[in-house]
Amino acid sequence: MHAWLLPWARWLEHSDLGTAIRTSLWLYPAAEVGHLLGLGVLVGTAVAFDLRLIGAARGLPVDGLARLLLPCARLGFGLLVVTGLLLFSANATTLLSGVFAAKLGAITLGVVNASLFHRGLFPSVAEWNIGMPSPVPVRLTAIISLASWTTALVCGRLLAYL
Repeated sequence: MHAWLLPWARWLEHSDLGTAIRTSLWLYPAAEVGHLLGLGVLVGTAVAFDLRLIGAARGLPVDGLARLLLPCARLGFGLLVVTGLLLFSANATTLLSGVFAAKLGAITLGVVNASLFHRGLFPSVAEWNIGMPSPVPVRLTAIISLASWTTALVCGRLLAYL
């Protein structure tokens, strides 16, 4: 990863926060559990919603699923951001790698994709809400979503081993 990030990563790792997370008996495991919970909520809701957009369960209204799942996805994402920063602060210099960059790239793609979907494609939901196949661009955003969140998940898991 870029060498210019190394001084910042060292500072973060040796900050009071990084030291507390790394040396505490309970803080790191609590952050890890919170991260896994956030991951389950975000990825679980994204997969359910994306499967509907791809064509599964066409009898379920897309707008109703969005009202149910989007707040959950936002909660999961928020939990991931907070706990991810805590976990990163504990071992920032070790985690700077191509795998970490790929994880951040996949997260960025997932967030941008979701934003574009909700601002650009979702407003036309009344035309394909129930019983109709989703338009091709909608299905493509669902596939991109599945790929980006899966990639982020896999890269995050690989960080423990690479």
